[in-house]
Amino acid sequence: MESAPDALLGDLFARSPDLLFVASAEGALLHSSGGLREALGAGVAIGALLADLAHPDDREALSAAWAAVLQGDEPVSFSVRLRDGDGAYRRLSCSASRSSDGSAVLGSLRAAPEIAGDELAKLRLKARILDAVAEHMEFLGFWSTDRDGVCHYHAGKASERIGIKSGALVGRNLLDMYSGMDQFSHAREQWFDGTVRRFPSQTHGLEWDNWIIPLRDDSGALVEGMIGLSLDITESRRAENELRIQLDQIAAQQKVIRDLSTPIIEVWDGVLTLPMVGTVDSVRTAEVMDSLLSQIVEKRARFAILDLTGVEVVDTRVASHLIQLVTAIRLLGADGIVAGIKPNVAQTMVALGLDLSQLNTQRNLRAALTYAIRSMSLAQDASRAASPAPTRNPAP
Repeated sequence: MESAPDALLGDLFARSPDLLFVASAEGALLHSSGGLREALGAGVAIGALLADLAHPDDREALSAAWAAVLQGDEPVSFSVRLRDGDGAYRRLSCSASRSSDGSAVLGSLRAAPEIAGDELAKLRLKARILDAVAEHMEFLGFWSTDRDGVCHYHAGKASERIGIKSGALVGRNLLDMYSGMDQFSHAREQWFDGTVRRFPSQTHGLEWDNWIIPLRDDSGALVEGMIGLSLDITESRRAENELRIQLDQIAAQQKVIRDLSTPIIEVWDGVLTLPMVGTVDSVRTAEVMDSLLSQIVEKRARFAILDLTGVEVVDTRVASHLIQLVTAIRLLGADGIVAGIKPNVAQTMVALGLDLSQLNTQRNLRAALTYAIRSMSLAQDASRAASPAPTRNPAP
């Protein structure tokens, strides 16, 4: 009598019109319902492997889903094409879960909605495109989940870079797995509002650029899941940082070169000279103006000589800046002298139509120095002459 319940349960299983099965952990059929035997025929004999009944293109996905069933306690849903007794493949939706002792898998099947030939061809083309991208893109990984966060697709070589094989996440709840990350903490409330989101992350010692895209139903109104794409940007970020360092070094070197090309020299007490060589542009003139005016104040200079002997070309804007520089020197109480102007530079300055009447020019640097020293000597003599002579005390 103790075996009666088992016999009754076996009889119920055998007579059930539903497509039910019990399989070993290895995928061998242990029991199949009457409805399943009627639907698929002799192929579902005891001991048959589900992998042998599956379409060759579906076996890899079946293997990944089966592994997910054995690793978790929650049911896993997936689609698979199984061969019937006539040799034709039928598309079935399967829901499977692990037995309480972990030694078997309990599953139910139902017919999947039929797809028109053209639509099926389009779906297969999309699947091949997706698989090709996943197989060949070294730095890309992507996955998709249902509304509860359970992964039903996982592929991409980027996952393999961190030791996770393609398909290993199928059947697992990604929201629970990554709940410790800030971006995942409010996922259920935020991600299913239909908004595409992008955020960076750092995991497994790598930097990632992540995209979360809503997966809508056929009507486009309801968000029934999400698609995630993760791009490994570690190498590009490292190259970007190295390039930034190089650019900073180049900028520092250029500043040193500019400083060396326009040295401000105190050739005499109160006399500064600025020899300029090469091509003078607007940026260089602006930097020279700031440096020279600062030095005039610091050194309390009375003369500032701009030596243009080594300058072959200036444009109209630079010529205007030079006039402004001489004016600014005068406002600081010093005298600006322009020395060594070349003929073509002189023509450019005249062509501007600027007022050059107040511009103090000298033939060369020597003439400018002579002028400055003589002017200071005359000023000193005039100062002594203006000072009253000291009075002598009368002899006692």
